[in-house]
Amino acid sequence: MENSPKTARRNSANPVPGDAPARRDGRGEKRRRRIYKSLHDCIITKGYVKTTLADIAEGAGMTASHLLYYFNGKEAILEQYFANVAVRFLERIESFSQHPAREQVEMLADFWFRGETSTRLEIGFMLECFGAAVNDDVLRVTKADFDSRCKAHLMEVFRAAPALVLDNESDSAEIAYSMMIGLRSAVYFDEDISLDRAHRLFTNAVNRMCGFGA
Repeated sequence: MENSPKTARRNSANPVPGDAPARRDGRGEKRRRRIYKSLHDCIITKGYVKTTLADIAEGAGMTASHLLYYFNGKEAILEQYFANVAVRFLERIESFSQHPAREQVEMLADFWFRGETSTRLEIGFMLECFGAAVNDDVLRVTKADFDSRCKAHLMEVFRAAPALVLDNESDSAEIAYSMMIGLRSAVYFDEDISLDRAHRLFTNAVNRMCGFGA
């Protein structure tokens, strides 16, 4: 018995692991990347709430019905795109662990405040994703996992530090991660906080929390 169009769309958007090579051919992957880019650009231009499926399809050079072959809707696109970005970010962050703790602090600051995703527009995109995660269970789980792994990395940095200002690595990591998120948000909303200033504040504060000298 053949699958219905609705079932086919669902399977295409969420293939089982063993079925991935057959489903995700080169052409399909290119189209998914176009869809992700279109969603990204639409969110930056008009925000997630005001972005429609038709907007995303137009930006990707396809019809809305064609787009639904790959994803079940706007929410599914953002969920998968956010998951992909989270994996890429975590791979980069966790690659810092081979360096000494003080170098890791500088590398983290560079990543969050001088990297390619640290423009005001990209920070705005991040905030839109975080806002969408409030009412999207899939996004919320992905973000919670991302937060947890970032804090776990910071805990290792503090564990290798010479003298902690706070009592334990867990509290230190919680505060350091909160500073990072807060400073990135401040860059977007507060004209007095530049990326360079945010970089300096984050680096200096974490270094002091680690007990590193000047």
